[in-house]
Amino acid sequence: MWTRVFVLITLLKYIYSYKPVILIHGILTGAHSMEIIKARIEEKHPGTVIYNIDSFEGWSSLDNMWYQVQQITETLYNVTEEYPHGIHLLGYSQGALLARTVLQANIDHKVHNFISLSGPQAGQYGTQFLHLYFPGLALETAFELFYSRVGQHISVGNYWNDPYHQKLFLEYSNYLPYINNELPSNKSEDFKNALLKLKKMVLIGGPDDNVITPWQSSQFGFYNSNGTVVNFMNREIYTEDKIGLKTLYDQKRLKIITVPGINHFQWHINVSIVDNYILPYLD
Repeated sequence: MWTRVFVLITLLKYIYSYKPVILIHGILTGAHSMEIIKARIEEKHPGTVIYNIDSFEGWSSLDNMWYQVQQITETLYNVTEEYPHGIHLLGYSQGALLARTVLQANIDHKVHNFISLSGPQAGQYGTQFLHLYFPGLALETAFELFYSRVGQHISVGNYWNDPYHQKLFLEYSNYLPYINNELPSNKSEDFKNALLKLKKMVLIGGPDDNVITPWQSSQFGFYNSNGTVVNFMNREIYTEDKIGLKTLYDQKRLKIITVPGINHFQWHINVSIVDNYILPYLD
């Protein structure tokens, strides 16, 4: 009898415990940068198993995005094999875009909720932070580097989205146009269906970010050919439901969260952001 009770208690604990969480850091940082988020989750949701990815830290975060996706996929498979009831995935900055692609590239993923914390989901067209790593890089001519075979070996080049050189973007970029289904591929259907498996997609960003440019890219908004920012709902990626955003929104599974007053380098170290906008989606 007691054996059965013990088994039942163990089973219930397994079913009702918090789902494991995978954290993916941003560009030119490492797992240490996500420690505040990790510690806060552990404090508020005791017993949560957290995998703070330490791959591609520092300069290696500039490696080609597809290569990073391939390597991190192994971690995703290992975690979901151990926790088949489901997990949550959170990425910050470049890590948010990387995490989203890991989902899309793995149609059999077991991720329930995906949280994008200030990630360039529609691309990047701003050089403020890049000047630290590419001295002398000018916004207007950055496409000459990034839209080349050499430039596509650099992670930033993979999601550099120059609104004034869209022909070159579609010709040379081997990453962003495909994962956003702007260009068709034999993976287009999987890229969409993988996101439609999510219980929730949470997109967090804000007008005072000052790095993600435009900041609306964190919510799939972006510049048009005239340099005017277009809300994601008025872009083809949404109106034509290219990757499932419209379906998710219509089914109340897409959460758009805008928080003013937060600089890009504060999102992952601000406890109130974790408490108010992350923890509610980690069941």
